[in-house]
Amino acid sequence: MNKLFSDLRNSFRSASPLVVSLLFLSVVGMNLLANKSIDTGVDWLALDCGILFSWLTFLTMDILTQSVGPKSATMLSFAALLMNLLMAAIFFIASKIPGVWGESFVEGSENILNAALDHTFGGTWFVLLGSSVAFMASAALNNYINHGVGRLLTVPRGFGSFAVRAYTSTFAAQFADNMIFALMVSRAFFGWTMLQCFTCALTGAVLELLFEVFFSPLGYGLARGLLYHGHVARC
Repeated sequence: MNKLFSDLRNSFRSASPLVVSLLFLSVVGMNLLANKSIDTGVDWLALDCGILFSWLTFLTMDILTQSVGPKSATMLSFAALLMNLLMAAIFFIASKIPGVWGESFVEGSENILNAALDHTFGGTWFVLLGSSVAFMASAALNNYINHGVGRLLTVPRGFGSFAVRAYTSTFAAQFADNMIFALMVSRAFFGWTMLQCFTCALTGAVLELLFEVFFSPLGYGLARGLLYHGHVARC
C-alpha cells in the first residue's frame, strides 16, 4: 500500500498539472453530461452529451502516456475516477438537501422539474458503477496500447507518431468503454440486444475518434512542449 501511494505521488509530481487538471475536469464533465441523450434521428445510434468531454479524456491520457509512461498515466486515470466518485457523492448529497433548483420555477410544474433535476444530479447507482468499470478498463487499455504502438514505430517522434499512437489506442479503448457500459447497463437494465450494444459501441467509437483526429494537433503541441521541458516517460 505504501508503494502504491508513493507511485501515485511520483506520478503527480512528474506529470503536467495542466494535463492532469484537464483529465480530472473531463472525467467529471463526461459523466455528468452523459445524463443527456442526443437525438440523432437514427434508432440504432445511441449517443449522449458526454461525448463532448470524452475526446478530451482520452487525448489527455495519450499525452500523459507519452510524457510519463503508461503506468503513471493509468494511476492518474484511476485518481480521476476517484475524483469523479467524490463529485458524484457531493452531487447526490446536494440532490437530497431540501430546496429548489433555479430552473424549476415553471408555474404548475415546479415539483416535477425539481425532482427531475435532483435525479439528474443524484445519479443512478448502476449507471455510476457501469461507467466507472468501463472507464477504468478502457483507460488502462488506452494507455498500454498507446505505449505498445509507440514501441513498434521506427520513428518515435513527430506528429505522425503521435497520431498513430493516439488514433489506434483511442478507437480500441473507446469501443471497449462503450461496449462494457452497454453490456453492464443498457443490456442488463434496459434490455438492449447484443446487436444494439455492438452497433452503438462501434459507431460511438468512430465518432469519438473523429473528435480525437480534429483535436490531435493541439494534443501533439502540448505533448511536444512537455517533452521539450523535461517530462519524459519513466514507466
